[in-house]
Amino acid sequence: MIPESFKQDLLNRVDVVEVVSRYVRLKKGGANFQGLCPFHNEKSPSFTVSPAKQFYHCFGCGAHGNAIGFLMSYGGLGYVEAVKDLAASVGMQVPEAQPRSMDEARRETERREQETSLVAVMESAMEFYRGELKKAPRAIEYLKGRGLTGEIAARFRIGFAPDDWQGLRSAFPDYEHKSLVEAGLVIANEGKRYDRFRDRIMFPILNARGAVIGFGGRVLGDGEPPPGEGKGSPGPKYLNSPETPLFEKGREVYGLVQARDAMRASGRVLVVEGYMDVVALAQFGINYAVATLGTATTPMQVHKLFRQTDEVVFCFDGDAAGRRAAWRALENSLEQLQDGKQVRFMFLPPEHDPDSFVREHGTERFEAQVADAVPLSSFALRELSGRVDMGTPEGRTRFLQDAKPLVNRIGAPILGVMIRKRVAELAGMEQAELEQRLGLGPMVRKPEPLARAPRRGADPYARLLERVLAAPVMLVEVREAELAAPANPSAESRALFALLRAAGELEGELSLATAIELLRDAEHDFALQPVLKVVHDLQRWEPAELAAEVRDLIAQIQTHEAREDARRTLSGLESPGELGDEERERLTRALARGKSVKSN
Repeated sequence: MIPESFKQDLLNRVDVVEVVSRYVRLKKGGANFQGLCPFHNEKSPSFTVSPAKQFYHCFGCGAHGNAIGFLMSYGGLGYVEAVKDLAASVGMQVPEAQPRSMDEARRETERREQETSLVAVMESAMEFYRGELKKAPRAIEYLKGRGLTGEIAARFRIGFAPDDWQGLRSAFPDYEHKSLVEAGLVIANEGKRYDRFRDRIMFPILNARGAVIGFGGRVLGDGEPPPGEGKGSPGPKYLNSPETPLFEKGREVYGLVQARDAMRASGRVLVVEGYMDVVALAQFGINYAVATLGTATTPMQVHKLFRQTDEVVFCFDGDAAGRRAAWRALENSLEQLQDGKQVRFMFLPPEHDPDSFVREHGTERFEAQVADAVPLSSFALRELSGRVDMGTPEGRTRFLQDAKPLVNRIGAPILGVMIRKRVAELAGMEQAELEQRLGLGPMVRKPEPLARAPRRGADPYARLLERVLAAPVMLVEVREAELAAPANPSAESRALFALLRAAGELEGELSLATAIELLRDAEHDFALQPVLKVVHDLQRWEPAELAAEVRDLIAQIQTHEAREDARRTLSGLESPGELGDEERERLTRALARGKSVKSN
């Protein structure tokens, strides 16, 4: 856990304008900076960055946040990665969790030093492989034969591992060093050491920051077996780095860094199976493709892609093996689904992969195939119903049993309800009966404003949240008022009281950037979307005006609380005689005139 006080200090030091301008061209416009939104495709700027409030907001798509949130949403970094990246940029050291023992402290120090060392090793290896490609006519001819230009090869930093058992020795004079084995570049076997990658086109695998963490190597010719395995046993067509302290196959995808801008412009990412498919598609101007790393798509990979874009399209061969792989991808996507985001499936003719299809049919035809990809719901129901005879009770029963584990894992509430309804229709049942018979639990929903809550524009808690965010210094005064939460809370009132609780543990003055950080979760994000639009306009107000508004809203809420207290007290009496004359008169006045009469 990173202490809230550290995050507060960090956000007070960094400049969100500087962070955003690394990726977005910004122009000064009044008190703020403006530019084209990096999160959706637009021609006129609706993206605003406020240096005074240290937050960004898009009036087109609603994207908003502070410097940490921007690096997560645009840069694809995890939360801790984003905090560490910002901290490094301003010379701060992220406090580590206190070790339980000296041994644990020593191991943690060694782990960090090892990761730093291995990154440098991988970068050196990549430069070695890139240099070797220039000296390998056979490898160059192979890439030219696949239609690749030098520009694309440079963009993806493609290299070549020479056909040499210890080719890396020229790049690493200390070839016996353990770091080469730890990085997965060298294999140590029965006292012998040799390069893992030989006579292969080398594709560097980058993390979200653009650092090399692994390699994928495509064999040239038949390959050559490791010592002791005998001749005539060619290596695999593709060979990946093994699991290392830097590299975990199930968490990474190939080509993400290169595809990031095109993914945001197109609103989608295309997931293919091979490195050459990604590179070949880029050669034809289809730049939003990434590849899994030789294994079935994992939930973590889907989660990572959904942080970058709203639509994930899986591309597979149309044969039986391709459909089996598509089904595995579907199963691993279910719990990552969100309403407003979608997964679709694209199937190519059995004789084609993406590389060959785009070469034969061209970019326009390939893009049309992507646009016609099948939605996850259609693919799932078509596959399930196609396995049985839906014309018989036995077939429909089997269909329901097969559908049950899938529909119960869908993470998107609205989509989940709609799929359950369609499953019930196909089975000839009512949805309620389907859920009862199969023991399906209720769909998990994100908290939303209650139906009975006042509309946002008239809700004093929403207005108070807007003004407190515009003038965080007033949060102390709101906290001291000790307001009670409403009986039917709106999303904004929940966010307000969550902020009051969290800010009570901080020292010093609260900023808007820190407030956004304190409210970082799905429930409060829902409330912040409309609120931040108003906060942007409130920046033009004088501080005295905002302070007066906050105090007036506090008084309104206290008056309402007093009325409710009086109403509950009077309605709970069996007879007016239970109260003395003075108390009864006080409560009656509260109801009649709405004065603040909170009891001491």
